[in-house]
Amino acid sequence: MMQLPNHLHPAVAESLATWHDMIAARDLSRLATILHPDAMFRSPMAINPYKSADAVTLALTTVITIFEDFAYHRQFVADGGLDVVLEFSASVGGKLLKGADFVRFDEEGKILDLEVMIRPLISLQMLGEEMGKRLGHKLPGYKVKL
Repeated sequence: MMQLPNHLHPAVAESLATWHDMIAARDLSRLATILHPDAMFRSPMAINPYKSADAVTLALTTVITIFEDFAYHRQFVADGGLDVVLEFSASVGGKLLKGADFVRFDEEGKILDLEVMIRPLISLQMLGEEMGKRLGHKLPGYKVKL
């Protein structure tokens, strides 16, 4: 079986460069430029996703204020160049965590779907508790019923 190279789609490469610049600066003010209006956010704390660029923006601009020592380590690209996995580490309240962002882009480089996985459980619980304090009254309105 022939193995195809896993290259980023050019528009995705541009969006990822913007993403990494924003993360390095801890400033997500340009996030709307790389989000599809109907983007989905799949939280590690909920089974049902949250739908809309507003929901994704709300979740990400909040979590960036909670994570400490956030860093990306590896990037994996699926065939076709529109799907990317970004491995990261951070800490929450002094507890280390590892995670992965599973990101699906469209042909224009806009994020369609962002799913986050985090371990270990204690770190995820601490993150969930802090996110709940800050967004518990806002984010549920964006939840999609499955």
